[in-house]
Amino acid sequence: MAKIIMKNAIAELDGDEMTRVLWKVIKEKLLEPFVELKTEYFDLGLKNRDDTDDKVTYDSAASIKRLKVGVKCATITSNAERVKEYNLKQLTRSPNGIIREELDGTVFRTPIFVKNIHCSVSTWEKPIVLGRHAYGDVYKNCELKVDQPGKAELVFTGEDGKEIRKTIQVMKGPGILQGIHNMDCSIESFARCCFSFALDKKIDCWLGTKDTISKIYDGNFKNIFQKIFDEEFKEKFEKAKIEYFYTLIDDAVARIMKSKGGMLWACKNYDGDVMSDMIASACGSLAMMTSILVSPNGEFEYEASHGTVQKHYYRYLKGEKTSTNPVALIFAWTGALAKRAELDNTPELKEFAKKLEKATIDVIESGVMTGDLAQLAEPKAKRIVNSWEFIDEIAAKLK
Repeated sequence: MAKIIMKNAIAELDGDEMTRVLWKVIKEKLLEPFVELKTEYFDLGLKNRDDTDDKVTYDSAASIKRLKVGVKCATITSNAERVKEYNLKQLTRSPNGIIREELDGTVFRTPIFVKNIHCSVSTWEKPIVLGRHAYGDVYKNCELKVDQPGKAELVFTGEDGKEIRKTIQVMKGPGILQGIHNMDCSIESFARCCFSFALDKKIDCWLGTKDTISKIYDGNFKNIFQKIFDEEFKEKFEKAKIEYFYTLIDDAVARIMKSKGGMLWACKNYDGDVMSDMIASACGSLAMMTSILVSPNGEFEYEASHGTVQKHYYRYLKGEKTSTNPVALIFAWTGALAKRAELDNTPELKEFAKKLEKATIDVIESGVMTGDLAQLAEPKAKRIVNSWEFIDEIAAKLK
């Protein structure tokens, strides 16, 4: 059978541990037999990022900008234990954080629904799309631990030399301090990405922050969203018969838990981090969720929203074939290939991506699945398989 030809390449960002192992298997069994893959390869494994002082990470982001499409494996963000384990020179930055900052992107995460895995929130009938702002807040913070009493201040010195100074707290003893920031231009990009994505999917858009407490910081998100909506998107939303509304984050959570789903929920960076995991877990598994980084310049990066599955990797190193769920990794590839096909006008590549997604879902709905899903399946799984067997089942469906 003749392979499908790609007109242009996509940026391929390899990762760490168990997901790195499965990344290679997915390519060998589900992609390369059917598609003449064209990629620009970057090794974002933890050791290589450390060896290159993160140059490889910045190079991969530049490739995504130039090619417009990237696909990324899960990666480790180092801590003290990882520095020792991998003999690193230093604590490395989050590669996701670097790429999100370089692309000025918004992360959209959507659970993958299958008929025999039921949401633990019984009212949810449609996937909830989580739009996560991918800049600032605690992910680009400055922290201090102080060991004595003193006065903590927030100081801003303008280019004109004028100084604004506010007292944060008069510390009566040891404690901790954190400074966070955001940029109007980044929040504007976040708003436009969310409104554009909602229009494309024809779904309502919600924004929730805590402007009653954080009147300036969270209030800025509320005000910018409303201004951009009124000036650029209001008429388009009315024509599409969808709506945008703002509510407090705690009210948004309460409404979401009683809703039928089917909306885009826009969240600040940390809120989105937490709530996307909640939605994924409630829908079955962190491995059953797509994740797309969208820049306001029309650049797209598709990735798995979960981690590197460290415990499974250690078992794999001992010779065990684990039952790690590869669905999010597969859907990262199908998303990237479909977007490449859309940009290059290659319908046969887009059709292949759809067929691969359908084959993956069909295997699960036939009762063949990895261990994480077998615990949740109703009716019960007919066969619990390891990752390699699961991928072989998908390949057989494709052929």
